[in-house]
Amino acid sequence: MTESEVRFGEWVAVRRHGARVAELVLDRPKAMNAISTEMAGSVTAACAALAADRTVSAVVLTSTHERAFCVGADLKERNSFTDADLGRQRPHTRAAYTSVLELPMPSIAAVHGFALGGGFELALSCDVIVADATAVVGLPEVSVGVIPGGGGTQLLPRRVGAARAAELIFTARRVPAEEARELGLVDILAAAGEDRADALALAERMAANSPVGLRAAKRALRLGHGLDLRTGLDVEDAAWRTVAFSGDRAEGVAAFNEKRTPDWPGE
Repeated sequence: MTESEVRFGEWVAVRRHGARVAELVLDRPKAMNAISTEMAGSVTAACAALAADRTVSAVVLTSTHERAFCVGADLKERNSFTDADLGRQRPHTRAAYTSVLELPMPSIAAVHGFALGGGFELALSCDVIVADATAVVGLPEVSVGVIPGGGGTQLLPRRVGAARAAELIFTARRVPAEEARELGLVDILAAAGEDRADALALAERMAANSPVGLRAAKRALRLGHGLDLRTGLDVEDAAWRTVAFSGDRAEGVAAFNEKRTPDWPGE
């Protein structure tokens, strides 16, 4: 059940579900959540607030539009830009994608309809992507004379490998839900209209675990990816040390031995 909502500008909201789950809502339905300069700033501000909130254990990124998660950059806005305008916008849009990518707690994208360009990059910035049967994803930037600039050239090959990512980016093709699941572009396939509910249910399962453990595990996963094994294990060890002497670790062990549900202190 939604307990509260805080708005960040006109088009982004954060809703709380229970004690530990937050929903980051893209709410610009008239533009299919196209990312304008203003909306990018709102995403960044919302993520900064979430990152600083130690009571949030999992975040679900959702859309209020019935037929789209997010169609990417606001090309109508950009059509009026000079080269100087585009250069000035770049730090704001890059910050938005980075703010989702660097959320310290697990994040889940709930995707339906179109998730294209920057929209798909927002989803790729999350740890897990839940997509319903209506989802269509892709990085079509080269078809309009640019490249994926919200992390797509780096995040997609980490999911599907360099050759598959190259084929998808160079052809600019749109991939329907079932194929997207087969290729690993999305992780979980939901029934039509059930992406948000399934993603929130998954977030609740995650959030039942130690808040300290979740953040440390995400840090180890993200920082260790791509490193050689020995260095990666050092990253893991450093993350382990942040939780081994925490209140959450003490409570987790005690609850296990006492056969009860943990009451995580979150520290």
